[in-house]
Amino acid sequence: MLLLAAILNSADRTSLSIAAPQLSAELHFSPVEMGYLLSSFFWTYAVGQFVAGWFTDRFPVKWVFAVGFVIWSGATFCTGFVAGVTSLFVLRLLLGAGESVAFPAYSKIFASEFPPARQGLPNAILNSGTKIGAAFGILVGGLLIAAHGWRAMFFVLGGFGVLFLILWFMFAPQPERKPRQRADSSQAGPSFSEILRTRDAWGTFIGSGCYTYAYFFGLTWLPSYLVQQRHISLANMGVLGALPFWGAAVSAIVAGYISDSLIKKGHSATAVRKSFVAAGLVLSVAAYPSAIVEDLTASLILLNIAYVAFGIVVSNHWAISQTLAGPLAAGRWSGAQNCLGAVTGIIAPIASGYIVQLTGNYSLAFLVMAVLALVGAVAYVFVVGAVAPIDWQARRSQTLRNIKQNQTSERL
Repeated sequence: MLLLAAILNSADRTSLSIAAPQLSAELHFSPVEMGYLLSSFFWTYAVGQFVAGWFTDRFPVKWVFAVGFVIWSGATFCTGFVAGVTSLFVLRLLLGAGESVAFPAYSKIFASEFPPARQGLPNAILNSGTKIGAAFGILVGGLLIAAHGWRAMFFVLGGFGVLFLILWFMFAPQPERKPRQRADSSQAGPSFSEILRTRDAWGTFIGSGCYTYAYFFGLTWLPSYLVQQRHISLANMGVLGALPFWGAAVSAIVAGYISDSLIKKGHSATAVRKSFVAAGLVLSVAAYPSAIVEDLTASLILLNIAYVAFGIVVSNHWAISQTLAGPLAAGRWSGAQNCLGAVTGIIAPIASGYIVQLTGNYSLAFLVMAVLALVGAVAYVFVVGAVAPIDWQARRSQTLRNIKQNQTSERL
């Protein structure tokens, strides 16, 4: 169910990017205006992460997720009716608000249902759904747009939401009913402020933010890049633009399985998780030369290598956060991480729009993405510490002892 949800989540999120070449021409949007529209999704998505994280740690995930799904599917469907920039902007804001529930809910379920040594593969399967959704959206969306126009694509994607909700209420996971979850909830989970005072949290925030910039730059601008700079037709763009995301989906599952297997065999979870995430971010730098080589075949090969690398990252970077946070803090930690990561998602489409408009091509935009990917690798390796569950109660007790010692020192 979560895999299917992630597929629909990503397809709806990618929809405007797929429609951008035809939609911007029909409605006369400049690259900068398109950049703001592509970015607007992340404005409410970022703010909504804190709200969604709070709700998923306190209320049944089944209902929190269902409400968000109704909002984002409705926004996708209604986008087919837009006639100007204002209505499109408002609907993208609603889409971001609805989708903000997704990853806090996913993380809450995984942290409750899987021990740390087995979180790589479930995360990989789930995150492969985000790549399959993008690939499905670009492939089917590109063909729909070529045959029936961009409005038809939004109607079809939004309509799938109704079918999903029927299945969701029949089969939705309900970790709140598990005995182990009730035992965990007898302890007090950390507040947002406690999480934000943790160095490990900031390591995952920075690393995830850099990954988010790199990935969502491609997610928002890749269709336009293929059509405008590589001069690929809309129908062919649907096929060629989907290939990198299929590669990322496969590599995510393979890397998740291998990483879990290595940990089960006794290898350090810290070394395994960090190595996979850092290697993936470094390898994703291949996207930059893909934008500057003249040969189209070489360019597409390098682009696919970069997206295979993104799959290696997602197979483990959420497992790192869920392991550190534990069931008590997974919703809030994931919400904060996705919020700060979404800030880079806000910046990526806008900055790239300005770069494309000023330079007339995408090369510099790809270079910025590559540099940030390297920064993300450094954050995961050197800022994040041991990948092991944090004992929040012990940390809180230590903080209180430190405060008492400081008060005693001041009186003396």
